[in-house]
Amino acid sequence: MDDRDITILKAIADLGTGSPEALQEETGIPVSTIHYRLNNLRDDGVITNDLYDINPDSIGLDVTVVLEVLTSYDGGYEDVADEISAVEGVTQTFFTMGETDFVVVARLPGSDDVERLISDFEALDPVDRTNSTFVIDRHKDAQRALESYSLDSLVTALADE
Repeated sequence: MDDRDITILKAIADLGTGSPEALQEETGIPVSTIHYRLNNLRDDGVITNDLYDINPDSIGLDVTVVLEVLTSYDGGYEDVADEISAVEGVTQTFFTMGETDFVVVARLPGSDDVERLISDFEALDPVDRTNSTFVIDRHKDAQRALESYSLDSLVTALADE
């Protein structure tokens, strides 16, 4: 990737769209170049889909719960991660080092669903216990990692020399 690719990716993250016209307006890169580079980024696996982002709050998934999941299992963690990830409402699953095996984020339609979520976790054989944290307010909830970086930082860290 070079600085133009990174500039396009940063604009996608900031604008929340892959529209070549919007990207051209934001970056000054010609639309034909944007089309070409987007196709290359797709081919390289950098861009993985063309889905529209949905604001979970606006459709009623406004309760966020962060859970630490402690487990016992034989073999690899992947099967346990798959079981945990399959629990309805789970949006993110992280395998971690330290005392906690997994950190999980769930988005739920209401506080009544928190009890169901915890019960679903307790029903999984590898799960020993959970520590749940009910999120009161989200101050930063970036859906795209590039949003949290400046373009200069991204180019410095990621652009091929």
